[in-house]
Amino acid sequence: MSETRAPQATHDLPVLSVDGDWSGQLVATAVHAGHDLRPEVHEQMVLDEEVRLREEDPFTDRFIERLPARLVVHRSRFETDLNRVREEAVYREPEDAWGLDMWRGGRLPDDIAERSLEVFDEVYDELGRRFDEIAARGPFVVYDVHSYNHRRDGADAVPGPQEDNPDVNVGTGSLDRERWGSVVDTFMEHVELSGGRLDVRENVKFRGRGIAQWAHARYPDQAVVLAIEFKKTYMDEWTGEPDDERIAAIAAALAATRGPVLAALERLTEGATA
Repeated sequence: MSETRAPQATHDLPVLSVDGDWSGQLVATAVHAGHDLRPEVHEQMVLDEEVRLREEDPFTDRFIERLPARLVVHRSRFETDLNRVREEAVYREPEDAWGLDMWRGGRLPDDIAERSLEVFDEVYDELGRRFDEIAARGPFVVYDVHSYNHRRDGADAVPGPQEDNPDVNVGTGSLDRERWGSVVDTFMEHVELSGGRLDVRENVKFRGRGIAQWAHARYPDQAVVLAIEFKKTYMDEWTGEPDDERIAAIAAALAATRGPVLAALERLTEGATA
C-alpha cells in the first residue's frame, strides 16, 4: 500500500478542473473525487472528516488520468452532490445523507444551501457547454466514474458478498440499451486488469443517476453515459490509504477500453446513416 493518504480539505481549490483534448467523442468525469468544502460550509460541518471521506470517491480522478478528456470536481459531495437531481443535491439534514449528523444545529441554513446549488449549476453549465460541442459532432461516450464501499460493517468485518458487490458495476438505467447496447457490452468485455478478468456486471448495485440521467435527457440521440462504479478494493476505505499499484492498473484498464468502445460507437453510427 502507499504512504500517500487521502487528501485533506484545503478550502481553496477551484470547483472543478477540465483537462486534456476535448476534440474526440469520449470524455470522462470524476464528480465525487473532491474532498474540499468552501469555508462557510466547512464552518457548519460537524461530521467527522474520516466518515465524510468514506462516503466520497477518493482517487477516482486518478482512474481517468489516461483518458483524453477529463472533468474532475474538487468540491465534496457534502457541499453539493452532482450525481443527484438539483432538488436533492444539497444535504440539508440527516435524512438526505444516510442519517448522518452533518451540520451545527442539525440542519444546513437555507442561504448556504442556496449557494451550494450555485456550485451545482456551475458544474452542469460547464458540462452543458462542452457536451453541446461534442454532441454537435455526433454520438459520444461518457465514462461517469465513481467508487463504492463494500466493508460497511467495519474495518475488521467480513466484506460484502461478491455476488452482490461486483468489482465494477456499470450503471445503464437511463440508457437506451436497445440502441447502444453493443457499446456497453464492448466496455464490459474489455475492462480487465493485468492480473486477470474483473467481475464486471450491469445495474447490480447502481443504475446511474445525475449525470447519466441529465445527459440522456438532453442528448437522447447522442449521449452514451456509462456510470462506472469501482468497488473500493483499490484503497482501505476505513483509513483512506490508497493502493497506488491497483489505482494505476485501473487507470490503464480504463484507457485500454477507449479504442474498442469508440470503434463500437462508430459502427453503430455508420449503421444508422447507411
